[in-house]
Amino acid sequence: MEAVTASGIAIPEVECGRWDFLWICEKWSEDAVNFARKSLGISKDKAISSAELRALMVAPEIEEEVPGNLLLNEGIQLILDLLIGAGGTVANNANAQIGVGDSSTAEAAAQVDLQAATNKLFKGMNATYPIRTAQTMAWQSDFTTGEANYAWNEWSVRNSSGADKNINRKVQSLGTKASGTWTLTGQVTLS
Repeated sequence: MEAVTASGIAIPEVECGRWDFLWICEKWSEDAVNFARKSLGISKDKAISSAELRALMVAPEIEEEVPGNLLLNEGIQLILDLLIGAGGTVANNANAQIGVGDSSTAEAAAQVDLQAATNKLFKGMNATYPIRTAQTMAWQSDFTTGEANYAWNEWSVRNSSGADKNINRKVQSLGTKASGTWTLTGQVTLS
C-alpha cells in the first residue's frame, strides 16, 4: 500500500512495529472447584487456584479468546519512563495486577482506571507471572469462588506500586461470574 503526498509522489507505507494483545479467559465451574477440593482433601470453603485445577488435570469448561485492547495514556507514559530510566516502578509479580469490572463504558485513552463504580476488583499475579517468552509478555490472575461475582464487561492490567497506573483497558462481555474459578491472562506480543 502506498500513500500519495500533495505533490503526487507515492511513498510506500512500512509497518515498523506492532503491539498485539490477546486476552484469554478460562472458566471452571463450582462443580470443578468442588471436585478439586474433594480430591485434595480440603474444606469446602477454600479457594482453588487455576494451578491446583491444572495439577489435577481439570481443564476449564470454557475458554474464550478476545483480541485487542486500548493502551491508556498513563500506561504509555509509564512504559516510556521505564524505557528511558525516568522513573516509575516495574510491573513485576509484586506490583502487577489484573482488574475486572462490570462497566461497559467505551474505552478512551485518557481513562485512568476501570470505569465500574463498585463492582470491580484488582488481583495480584499468579505465581511466576508476569512472564516473557521471546517477544511475548503475559500477565495472569485467578478470581476464585467468592471474588468478582458480577458481569465481567471490562478489564485491565495495572501497576499497583502506589500510583496505580493502568497500562490498558478492554471492554467486551465475558459473561457473568457467579462462582467457580475464572482466570484471566493478558498476552502482548511485540513484533
